[in-house]
Amino acid sequence: MIEVIDDQRCTSCDICVNICPTNVFDKTDGIPVIARQADCQTCFLCELYCPEDALFVSPFADIPQDVDLETLRQNALLGSYRRAVGWTEETKHRRDIDRSYLLFGH
Repeated sequence: MIEVIDDQRCTSCDICVNICPTNVFDKTDGIPVIARQADCQTCFLCELYCPEDALFVSPFADIPQDVDLETLRQNALLGSYRRAVGWTEETKHRRDIDRSYLLFGH
């Protein structure tokens, strides 16, 4: 479930607003708002496509989690899904791991 947008990192590009398949965010004149958190399907698309790593989606899809933004920042958890699947320069070597699993099952 989407938990937080870091207002220090967000550049108001609205990619998260446009990519969300369940319309969780509302567009504003500034930083988007998580307007319908209960509608989040935990698909991670918003976190995956955020170029600034300004979002945190909790893998717990059932209920909102109590998260501390400063702890997320200190532990590099903002945008961690994007890094885990190799969508950043420093983690692009992981892309082959995913491809190998899909093609060969290991």
